[in-house]
Amino acid sequence: MTHDMVRPGGRTARVREAVLRAAGDLLAEGGLDHLDLGEVARRAEVGRTTVYRRWGTPAVLVADLLAEMAETSLPRTETGSLLGDLTANARLVQRTLADPRQGALFKALIAAATCDARTAEALHRFYEIRIGEWAPCVAAAVERGELPAGTDAREVVRAVSAPLYYRLLASGDPVGEAAADRAARAAVAAATAGAYGPTRC
Repeated sequence: MTHDMVRPGGRTARVREAVLRAAGDLLAEGGLDHLDLGEVARRAEVGRTTVYRRWGTPAVLVADLLAEMAETSLPRTETGSLLGDLTANARLVQRTLADPRQGALFKALIAAATCDARTAEALHRFYEIRIGEWAPCVAAAVERGELPAGTDAREVVRAVSAPLYYRLLASGDPVGEAAADRAARAAVAAATAGAYGPTRC
């Protein structure tokens, strides 16, 4: 293996970037059923053998795509207030889901996860990484006294994005900034009221 193939930004990194971009395009266009490795290779302008040797199956390619999406997602925003932080989170989710390519890509990934265990595992891992990135904002709000002690930070972050995904996948309502801001306010109100605190029998 040459030095060029292992250093960051080398040939391997460029090939991976091109292949994952092509895979994302195909998923956004037609879902998992249209994710043909030969077509991925053609669009990425790399050898078919390279794609088949490195990824082998569409499910493995999708898992790598989700890993790359988690790696390159924007870091959390810390504004100094829970509402500011969760609004920033909601706006980031909203921009992603409202984007024609990214929204279609997430629809395809979620649909694929319902019938493919490896894709489901990769999707769950992606969301756990993203929730883990934003949970410290909620933990900081607890420390500042904005939220009750024992508030489940991860559940609060999930509550922000859930209404936006509902709009994308179920209701068909626009995923706009107003919906994002409302989701953030609702999550803050519920968390402040103790809805995400320890469960009591």
